[in-house]
Amino acid sequence: MDVNGAEALIETMAGCGVDVCFANPGTSEMQLVAAIDGQHGMRAILGLFEGVVTGAADGYGRMADKPAITLLHLGPGLANGLANLHNARRAGSPIINIVGDHATYHLQYNSPLTSDLQGVARPMSDWVKASRSERDLPQVGAESFAIATAYPGRIATVVAPANHAWTEGSAAAAATTAPPVPQTPDAAIDEAAEALEQADGAVAIYLGGRALREDALEYAGRIAAKIGARLICETFPARLQRGAGRVAVERLPYFGEQGEEYLKDFKTIVFCGAEPPVSFFAYPGKPSWLSPAGAKLVRLASMEEDALAALTGLAEKLGATDEAPKQQAALPLVTDGKLDPANVGAVIAEKMPANAIVSDEAATAGLMIFPSTAGAPKHDWLTLTGGAIGQGLPLAAGAAVACPDRKVLALQADGSGMYTCQALWTMAREKLDVTTIILNNGSYSILNIELMRVGVQNPGPKALSMLDLHNPALDWVSLSLGMGVPARKASTVAELREALDEALAHKGPRLIEAIL
Repeated sequence: MDVNGAEALIETMAGCGVDVCFANPGTSEMQLVAAIDGQHGMRAILGLFEGVVTGAADGYGRMADKPAITLLHLGPGLANGLANLHNARRAGSPIINIVGDHATYHLQYNSPLTSDLQGVARPMSDWVKASRSERDLPQVGAESFAIATAYPGRIATVVAPANHAWTEGSAAAAATTAPPVPQTPDAAIDEAAEALEQADGAVAIYLGGRALREDALEYAGRIAAKIGARLICETFPARLQRGAGRVAVERLPYFGEQGEEYLKDFKTIVFCGAEPPVSFFAYPGKPSWLSPAGAKLVRLASMEEDALAALTGLAEKLGATDEAPKQQAALPLVTDGKLDPANVGAVIAEKMPANAIVSDEAATAGLMIFPSTAGAPKHDWLTLTGGAIGQGLPLAAGAAVACPDRKVLALQADGSGMYTCQALWTMAREKLDVTTIILNNGSYSILNIELMRVGVQNPGPKALSMLDLHNPALDWVSLSLGMGVPARKASTVAELREALDEALAHKGPRLIEAIL
C-alpha cells in the first residue's frame, strides 16, 4: 500500500528495531509526528529544549547499545542540540537525527527559518544525507540505521524536506542490520603481547570506550595480573562498569600536569579503546601530550575496533587464564555534620542500590564522589565525554528510558544543570526513575580554578561575578517542583541520608538539593 514519505520512513525505522523517539518538533515535522503516532510500538518522548532531546538520546544509546531517533525542527532546532551531540559523538553513542526541512520548492524564498541545515549538522555528525524524494526518504532512513549502528556507535543525520514527508507514493525500505564489527589485526595483538612480555619497567594498560564494559575488563584484569601491569581508564569514560565484584581501574586525573605526573614512570603503555591522553585545554607552561617521553606506546585496538575481542585475543596469547582480581565491597567512613563533597560521596556509596546507573556531571564535587563509590554495589558510571556541560540531566533521562528497571542517580553540578534543567519536566511526564542530587556550591567552581591555572592574578569583581551563581541564588527545590518533580533540600549528612532513603524507596523522579 502506498503511504506518504513520513509514514514510510517511520515504518522503516521500526523495522530496523528503533522504538524510541526523543522529540522537539515544529511545523515542518508535523507529518513525521503523525507517522510516529500511527506506528505501533514506537514511544514518543517530548523534550522542552533540543539539548534535552539530544542528551537523552545519548544516554539511551549508551545504555541500550542501539539508536533512538531524535526529531528536530530545521537548522536552528538542530543547532540548539549540537552540544550534546558533540558529547554523544565523543562517547561513541548510536543516534539517528531526523531533522525536518522546508519543502524543497520553498527554500528559494529564504523564509525566516531557512538555513544551511546540512552545514549545521556536519560538525557533530558522522554522516548527513538529505532525501531526494518521498520514495528516497525511507531509503535514507535505512542507510542511517546502518551508519548509526557501526561499532561502537555513530551519529547519523537525516534531512527530511516537508514535501517528501507529506507526498504519497512511498513505501518502507527493507530493514538493515548493524555492519560487522571491525577486528584488531592479529599483528597488533602479537605486537602488544611482545611489548608486554619484554617490558622493562612499569607497564600500564590504558582503556576507554567498550573496553570498560564488565566482560572486556575481565580480560584486561587477567592480563594485568599476569604481567604485573596497572589498569588505567580515560578521564571521561562513556560507560564504566564498576563496583564490588568487578575489575577495578584507576582513572586518569583531569588536570594535565597531574595526568603527566601520573603516567611519568611507565615505560610501556598499551592502549585499547582509547587514544593516548592529552590535556583537556592548553595552559601556559603546562603539557598538552601526557604520555612520558621515551615510553613504548602500543595500540591494541582503536575506539572503532572490537575491544572485547582484542583483549580476549591478547589474554589468550599471553596465557592469562586465571580469573582477574575484583574490587572488594568497601564503604568510606561517613563524617557527620555539614555537607561537603567527601561526605556526599560517602553517603551515596552507602545508599547506592545494586545495578544503579550514575550520570556524573558533578564537576569539581565529583572528584571526591567517584573514588568514594569504588566499593559500592555494581553500577554503571556515565561521564561528560565531550566536555560540553549541560549533559547530566538529559543523559540520566535517556538512561532511565533504556533501563526502566534500574535506578538512575544524576549527580549534577548546580551551574551546568541550568543549561538543560527542562529535563526534569521530561522525567516527571514520563515517570522516569531518576534521583537527582544537585551539588549546590553557588559557583562555577571549576572556572575559579581555571582562572588561576591560566595565570590570571588578582581577578577583580567583574571577573569573579562571571563565575558566581549568587545574586540571586538558585532555588533548585522550587525549580524542580515547578516542573513536577518532588524535591527537598539537604545541608547535613543526616538530612542527605534521610532524603536519599525517601527518594530511593519510590519509583519515579525525585530531586535533592545538597547545599555544600
